[in-house]
Amino acid sequence: MAKIIGGITTSHIPAIGNAMADKKENDPYWKRFFDGYEPVKAWLDEVKPDVAIIVYNDHGLNFFLNTVPTFALGCADEYHNDDEGWGIPTTASFKGDAQFSWHLAESLINQNFDLTTCQEMKVDHGCVVPMSLMWRHLPEWPCKLIPLAVNTVQHPLPSAQRCYDLGKALRKAIESYPEDTKVVIFGTGGLSHQLQGERAGIIDVEFDMECMDYIVNDPDKMTAFSNTEIMEKAGTEGIEVIMWMVMRGALAPNVNVLHKHYHAPISNTGAGVLLLTDGKD
Repeated sequence: MAKIIGGITTSHIPAIGNAMADKKENDPYWKRFFDGYEPVKAWLDEVKPDVAIIVYNDHGLNFFLNTVPTFALGCADEYHNDDEGWGIPTTASFKGDAQFSWHLAESLINQNFDLTTCQEMKVDHGCVVPMSLMWRHLPEWPCKLIPLAVNTVQHPLPSAQRCYDLGKALRKAIESYPEDTKVVIFGTGGLSHQLQGERAGIIDVEFDMECMDYIVNDPDKMTAFSNTEIMEKAGTEGIEVIMWMVMRGALAPNVNVLHKHYHAPISNTGAGVLLLTDGKD
């Protein structure tokens, strides 16, 4: 059967994509940030996942404010990166796994998660930057992609609890797939940042570290936060941390922390990295 081999969290801000495109990984501003990904890259090179499920938020490439699904799952055999206007060069296309995606969709819907299923789906920096961080400067991608978009833009938004429950349902869906498939799940976005208004540029390091600790050790404490409470602490775009909860829900109740890293600021954002695997109950 399919098996989840690990969960990863990462920021996905577009400035990271530009830095990679310009090969600035060793520049003084960027070096510590990129160095924080080296253990994760090494782990991925060792375990060689077959499929990466990327939990991210679409930034207008597929869904604009007039139509925003709460959860949207890619169900295609190929995904194309397209120009969003950030000046980031487009990447090679991604191979999908439509058969696996449709299995996930059916299982999740039978577990009372009403998904939008997308047989055509472009992927923006929210999805592409995490993939590019882990498999850098390669002519083609070494594993298949299944994008799972979560609405963190147009209110009302799903709660941290709902995202956590989605992750639990996703685990059941994955483990019921009969093919031998190694799956890694990415929770992307965050941590604290705000792009507009009087609090533009806010970074709450203390809250970021608290969130990372709760996600690892006590995710129920994270689900106790309302979206308003998260945004009051982390900024309006800091709500993206709820997507980390999808990843966490897909893992076992207890996890092993293989790597943890935090850096701020990167493009006015608190950037956190976690590499988690199932622990013993």
